[in-house]
Amino acid sequence: MITLRKLVIAAAAAALSLAFGGAYAQSKQVIKIGWTSADAPQDPYATGARLFKQALERQSKGRIEVQLFPNRQLGDEKPMLEGLRFGTLDAAVITNAVVAQIEPAFQVNDLPFLYSNEAQAHKVLDGKVGQMLAKKLESKGIIALGFMEGGFRHMINNVRPVTRPEDVKGVKYRVMQNPVYIDMFASLGGSAVPMAWGETFTAVQQGTIDGLEIPIAVIDSSKYDEVTKYLSLTKHTYSMIALMMSKKTFDKLPRELQTAVREAGKTALGGQRVAAGANAKALVATLEKKGMKVNEVTDVTPFRNSVKPMYEKFRPSIGAATLNEVLAEVK
Repeated sequence: MITLRKLVIAAAAAALSLAFGGAYAQSKQVIKIGWTSADAPQDPYATGARLFKQALERQSKGRIEVQLFPNRQLGDEKPMLEGLRFGTLDAAVITNAVVAQIEPAFQVNDLPFLYSNEAQAHKVLDGKVGQMLAKKLESKGIIALGFMEGGFRHMINNVRPVTRPEDVKGVKYRVMQNPVYIDMFASLGGSAVPMAWGETFTAVQQGTIDGLEIPIAVIDSSKYDEVTKYLSLTKHTYSMIALMMSKKTFDKLPRELQTAVREAGKTALGGQRVAAGANAKALVATLEKKGMKVNEVTDVTPFRNSVKPMYEKFRPSIGAATLNEVLAEVK
């Protein structure tokens, strides 16, 4: 026969169990991360987000769940960037040129024909310059967790292959809403058409624009081989994509989880760069098999000469110290 004493003990145990269960549920944090491109295996944005999810859930021992939102589910890049600043969005992977809209020092990474190869870019972004840029971004309310690899950007269009600056003239290229990209195509004689990413595919398909400039992996993941004919490997800009978290979200985390976030960012950065580099090389052959006519630009000197005045034009907005440091690194 159950005594009153046993009933009281059982009730107390149940209440204690519920209390601990509730505390555990409340302690689990959900981090939502967004990006605008496809959720494809070889997409550099998707690769970075997924590696961050894996690393952070492991580093936090299950105390953080990372939810993935690709394909502009959380908005285009500029609205997502504003969401990070105001704390309405937790995390995102965003293109350097868009980050530069709130912190002009990031324009240095978009200067055309600045980096000769990926290793140069990594050295700059992982060193003193990267630390300077991260500090500036934090003052805007955003924590930089890693400067990942979108890969070199190339020109695709439906008019002609690009082998020299003259081939850019008269061709309408979609560019990001960023003054460096607009000036770059103006310097080369092209017609720059600033446009949000979500509008671009249809614009090419309908002939509103002739083409765009874009990393290899995004050509494939977003199926631009279906609507453009020529792929010219111009390597005009190294596309850094930033893995970032809202400072408001970050500051709410206990210290041990803040450490887990930063460590997960480092882990994801290393893995993403390796994957992005390997994918880009393989995808050139894939795009050629799909029907794109591919050509490599072997001499970039004429292009560099055409855009050279841009470096001084953007020196004031980038900051002389930042630009000088980068030029010293890549010399």
